[in-house]
Amino acid sequence: MIPKIILGKGPHATRRTISYLFGKGRANEHIDPHLVASWNGFAPDPGRSPHRDPKEVEAQLAAQLDQPVKMLGDKAPKHTVWHCPVRAAPEDPILTDAQWADIARRIVAAAGIAPEGDEEACRWVAVRHAEDHIHIAATLVRQDGRRPQRDYDQRAVQREARQIEVDYGLRRLKPGDGTAAKRPTSKEHFKAKRLGHNATSREILRLRVRRAVAAASTEAEFFALLDAMGVTVRLKLGPSGDALGCNFALPGDTNDKGEPVFYAGSTLAGDLSLPKIRERLATTSPEPAAVRPGNPWHQATAAAERIPHHLTPGSDEAAQGQLAALGGALDLLPLTAPAAARAELECAAIAFERATRSRIAADHASARVLRRSVQAIWKEPARHGDGAGLAMLLDVALTVVAYAMHWHRAREHAQQQAAAEQTLVHLQAAYVQISGPVLAGLASRAPSPQTKRRYAHHLQQAVPEHAERILDDPAWDALATVLADAEAAGHNPTTILDQALSQRTLDDAHSPARTLTWRIRRLGERHAPGPRAQAANASHARAHPTAPRPQEPPTRRR
Repeated sequence: MIPKIILGKGPHATRRTISYLFGKGRANEHIDPHLVASWNGFAPDPGRSPHRDPKEVEAQLAAQLDQPVKMLGDKAPKHTVWHCPVRAAPEDPILTDAQWADIARRIVAAAGIAPEGDEEACRWVAVRHAEDHIHIAATLVRQDGRRPQRDYDQRAVQREARQIEVDYGLRRLKPGDGTAAKRPTSKEHFKAKRLGHNATSREILRLRVRRAVAAASTEAEFFALLDAMGVTVRLKLGPSGDALGCNFALPGDTNDKGEPVFYAGSTLAGDLSLPKIRERLATTSPEPAAVRPGNPWHQATAAAERIPHHLTPGSDEAAQGQLAALGGALDLLPLTAPAAARAELECAAIAFERATRSRIAADHASARVLRRSVQAIWKEPARHGDGAGLAMLLDVALTVVAYAMHWHRAREHAQQQAAAEQTLVHLQAAYVQISGPVLAGLASRAPSPQTKRRYAHHLQQAVPEHAERILDDPAWDALATVLADAEAAGHNPTTILDQALSQRTLDDAHSPARTLTWRIRRLGERHAPGPRAQAANASHARAHPTAPRPQEPPTRRR
């Protein structure tokens, strides 16, 4: 159940609100509008007065609601109308008028509009014009002339809504921490539907601005990328002429006067204000954090593999910074992916956006290597690989998102945890689409049975607890191929397999064979070490058979 508070102002705010609630709606969506509850139980009902002109009854109702406000004259508050739509989830049962009336009384009591038993409270009505929601409208002057005590009313009604969900057996939403991006309004949804768009302007702008932040290294590049994406930017300048903030608009998105509809960055998401964007860009500057020459897919994958160690006991700020960087990577990956997988990757990025923010301040500097590597991939996606790079990065990302889910759960970040769970679903689908052809191509070049037996023998000695699963896995032929490729490039297959096994535990890998395939593919493309270095690596691998395992790893699905 989702309540949302809207404040109205102006001399005709009450009449305007009542006219909307009892009208046909912006898309003729209002059906049988009528009162289900009111402050006194017998307020005039424009929807149930068949022998009177509905407009006359609307005027009478608005006048009665406005009476305490009019008594104050010019001492009335700036905002005089408190409007709160309360909507049930699509899968919830259809509630009766009596049930909605009870819900309305609980909401106005929780908000401080009309505390239970307070006969001098504000005047209010609850209007139902659809099966799944009501609108509560109140005037913000009590009948005794005082102002209502409605401090933090948004939080209060959300808490009450969570309890109402329990009491009525409705879908239970996750409690938030105030860091979620602002939802599109009903008006924005209707406008998008009218224009034939799948998403609202707010949602489109949020994704485009996030992508520009993820791809840019400087503020100038950020604004250039927005211009290339077709986003209009309006800067808010201070007395000194310096930019203090920025608003964004889409071409063609205009109001009834033909003017562009601008959204402040902070209303798109809490981390998209200009100061927050500058803070992120300051840690992505190319000078202090230049990525070493090499395959950026490998560098991004290696950086992502280190994220679980940040999500186990350590700095929460660094962990939050790592999750923000992973969110930026997911924002850009759809632009580098095959067409068949783009939709799932974009859904994963949109879902994970909620998991990138909490009340914990992010240390963005801790994740600069991941951001710089993904930027290099985005700038020249065709140059870096045949799909194997994306597959190996997604393989690691699945584990990282599972750890993120656990990290948020441990800190009671319910919405972020749910977002990470949803991200896993989309990432898994994208991973299957991308990795399938790559693994099939590798398997088609599998080495001879004799060579495979040699590799299998070492596997059975090195990781007996996983050997059977690896050898029975359909990806075993692909793993044997990358081992053979590494051997042909001058690597010792035994040593390189030991190195891959020592990077991280395989306990949380759904398919150890696929995980090892990507690790060895990455290691095998490095310059082959000389005989002395190979001997040293083998000695180190024997002395350190596995990397330390982070505490309480969550179950990984892929």
